[in-house]
Amino acid sequence: MNPKTYSMKNLLALIPVLLIFACQEQPETKNTSLKARSLKDAYQDVFYIGTALNTGQIFERDSATHAVITSQFNAIVAENCMKGENIHPEEDRYYWEEADAFVKFGEKYNMHITGHTLAWHSQAPPWLFVDEQGKDISRTILIERMSAHITTIMQRYKGKVAGWDVVNEAILDDGTMRKSKYYEIIGPDWVEIAFKIAQEADPETELYYNDYSLSNPEKRAGVYQLVKGMQDKGIKVDGIGMQGHLNMGSPNIQDFEESVVQFSTLGKVMITEMDITVLPWPSGRVSAEVSLSAEYQESMNPYKDGLTDSMAVALNDRFVAFYELFNKHQDKITRVTMWGVNDAQTWRNNWPIRGRKDFPLLFNRDNSPKPAVERIIGIRKDKP
Repeated sequence: MNPKTYSMKNLLALIPVLLIFACQEQPETKNTSLKARSLKDAYQDVFYIGTALNTGQIFERDSATHAVITSQFNAIVAENCMKGENIHPEEDRYYWEEADAFVKFGEKYNMHITGHTLAWHSQAPPWLFVDEQGKDISRTILIERMSAHITTIMQRYKGKVAGWDVVNEAILDDGTMRKSKYYEIIGPDWVEIAFKIAQEADPETELYYNDYSLSNPEKRAGVYQLVKGMQDKGIKVDGIGMQGHLNMGSPNIQDFEESVVQFSTLGKVMITEMDITVLPWPSGRVSAEVSLSAEYQESMNPYKDGLTDSMAVALNDRFVAFYELFNKHQDKITRVTMWGVNDAQTWRNNWPIRGRKDFPLLFNRDNSPKPAVERIIGIRKDKP
């Protein structure tokens, strides 16, 4: 038999087999990859995707929640364990166990670590502002105490923490300075002094000012003037943390965007403490009449049996709208941090009314992702 004829016959016989194989459904590599991508993978070349950690999460007590943290996020911030009343409960005593564990967690899983917070009027230790008789201390003594607090903490974690929220919430909604104990005892220059201390304690780490409601034009102006004034004096402020404690009706996305753009002229912009509450804000109308009070409480907890379909859709849409804004301004934003991991463990369930059921985060109570997660990942689908 002619070898050429034999080869041709065999080739012809293979054609149906090849056609059958070609027509079979093959794995969709791109789609499979997209579904497998996490939030941190999707945004790895854009900005950090972060979450706040509570102590249970820091000590890895819940395996399901831990799996979400390590698979979805590449940045962490301490929810409470680095705040003054926790880390420095007495003047001559620091409590390091939880803060040390937090930093070790970040190192273990190669995460971007932010320290929160060094000077804040709330959750400050009771001893900080008073003497042994309970009277306000002098300006000099408070500056000394603030310096010791900031320096001791920052130097303990020097080279491990990428940046610190040095001062938290020092400006009111009208743009004026909050008349906190820091302000009353030291004066309006207390914020400048705090940043100078931090800069001296660790010149290499980044220093941030962090506050809420920064889409409010008056507050935006007040914070801008505060930070710009410090920078003009040569005081190091590397960026501004825009707390993302949002609700369904406010802030207006355009106002939020204007703040991102304006603050970016001063340095880095970080979206911090992000969550979106669906619950109504309580009014002062709580009667002594028990039945009326019960009715009021019921109205304040409308989703105890779960979100309605329409609210679930609206919540997911609002999350996506804000992440589209963040992606749009990826050249200005360096980190987006959720204030918690899942709805079961959010502070929103207990503030400002205890025992309510809120749904403010990207992961449900059972750690399953809300539909918004896939859509947020999808924003980056066609991006390099």
